[in-house]
Amino acid sequence: MPDARSPSNPDEILAAAANFRRDYEALRAMIGRAIVGQRQVLDAVLTCLFCSGHALLEGVPGLGKTLLVRSLSRALSLQFSRVQFTPDLMPADILGTTIVVESDSAGGARQREFRFQRGPIFAQIVLADEINRATPKTQSALLEAMQERSVTVAGVTHPLGPPFFVMATQNPIEQEGTYPLPEAQLDRFFMKILVGYSDRADLAEILNRTTATLEAELTPVLDGPRLLAHQDLIRRVAVAPHVQDYAVRVVLSTHAKGALSEGEFATPMVNRFVRFGASPRAAQALILGAKCRALLDSRAAASIDDIHDVAVPALRHRLVLNFEAQAEGVTPDAVVRNILDTLPTLADAVA
Repeated sequence: MPDARSPSNPDEILAAAANFRRDYEALRAMIGRAIVGQRQVLDAVLTCLFCSGHALLEGVPGLGKTLLVRSLSRALSLQFSRVQFTPDLMPADILGTTIVVESDSAGGARQREFRFQRGPIFAQIVLADEINRATPKTQSALLEAMQERSVTVAGVTHPLGPPFFVMATQNPIEQEGTYPLPEAQLDRFFMKILVGYSDRADLAEILNRTTATLEAELTPVLDGPRLLAHQDLIRRVAVAPHVQDYAVRVVLSTHAKGALSEGEFATPMVNRFVRFGASPRAAQALILGAKCRALLDSRAAASIDDIHDVAVPALRHRLVLNFEAQAEGVTPDAVVRNILDTLPTLADAVA
């Protein structure tokens, strides 16, 4: 539960925001010792972390996705584990399993008991590397952990202690031996973050760092209790009714007119290209991400501009496009930007 001493009024929140920004900048600077450029990617990952959400990083091989996660773990005083997803990986390899353990009793007789052996999911930062290489059965092992922060094995539920953060990576170009993540799995990720190529200057700096004899030294700058305090602070940031209503209408705008929705807010582009829109988790991501951006900008209340800043990575993986969209090369990003460009704010909206 939140600490009773947590800031509650705007002045206290702004005072605490200074500590939040200091830790945020220190964490970003420490990771920057190993990661060159990729400022937007790093900001999105840190937004997921401070909002207590999971992150999905997508990019071609060699762009530093795994290095980013490992660098983040080294900059935090948290327990870290890595799971390399492969087609033969089983759910028990992630969650753990019940084993039989023998021990000597007081009378000298051998006793047997069942004991749960924890898997790598029992960490605070879990790297699910190349998650789309595992079968759907193994992918589904993460569903309960990501949503409920617990693991159920043999009818016994084992809680995962906070903070708990899953970062998954996937390669978008390889098709052989891969299994696309189902929508239920994708929806549990706070953001889907696209990792792009480095520019000329960044690539030159990467060569300077990686082809020399010196290795970047990373040290922890943030621990678990302080991270949890910052996560609680973000939830205490105010959201005006018209800002919350805007986030609601953004999500409703992704629902095309059909059997499941009347499409009241859908744009012509949505009605033409979207099969299924975003869930309530998308609205939660919009609001929490906006609150985080507000604190970074020294404000005690989120704004519509903050919603705009986080909308694309928060929504792109929650839209299911139809075959016409695929044929014409329409992307979820284009649909989200169309919604943001055309949806009026409350002041401009016509009742």
